[in-house]
Amino acid sequence: MEFLNELEPFLKIFWYVAIPTSLIFVIQTILTFSGMGASDGIDADFDGDFNGEDTPFQIFSLRNLINFLLGFSWTGISLYHSISNEFALIGISFIVGFLFVFLFFVVINQVQKLAEDNTFKIQNVVGKTGEVYLNIPAEKNGKGKVMVSVNGAYHELDAVTEGKALKPHSLVKIKSLESGNLLIVESI
Repeated sequence: MEFLNELEPFLKIFWYVAIPTSLIFVIQTILTFSGMGASDGIDADFDGDFNGEDTPFQIFSLRNLINFLLGFSWTGISLYHSISNEFALIGISFIVGFLFVFLFFVVINQVQKLAEDNTFKIQNVVGKTGEVYLNIPAEKNGKGKVMVSVNGAYHELDAVTEGKALKPHSLVKIKSLESGNLLIVESI
């Protein structure tokens, strides 16, 4: 770290912020990709949620502080010899730091849009078309089975009909649910 001794004091400040921040960022990245970095481990004592909705990330967190300091310090180091006015350099560094935090929010928001809930909920079958798998007796005189596709997966479910008996391979429409998990179907 002898190179720091030869630098101008203002540039040293940027380096003193950049080195530990970059180290922490690398550690956070490794922990995130290894599955252990799901949380910062630090909870804010106040609600940083400004729009009243639940968000998966806090505005004031260690991760966002690291993102800000990373953008701030490396911008200061990169532009130190290009911008001679120290106030302008600090201002631009602040703006880039905030852009890093904003970029983090945008990336997290886009990644969360990729999440999909494929949990089977029997309520989702109402209105769908299915195929009779086992005979369904007429007039609710017994149960049969229907195969229904929901979210690309087939489910074999108990069914009754209020009309005529239905034979295997007949197409049916699911009208409603009875007793929580019994389908009421009609022939198509």
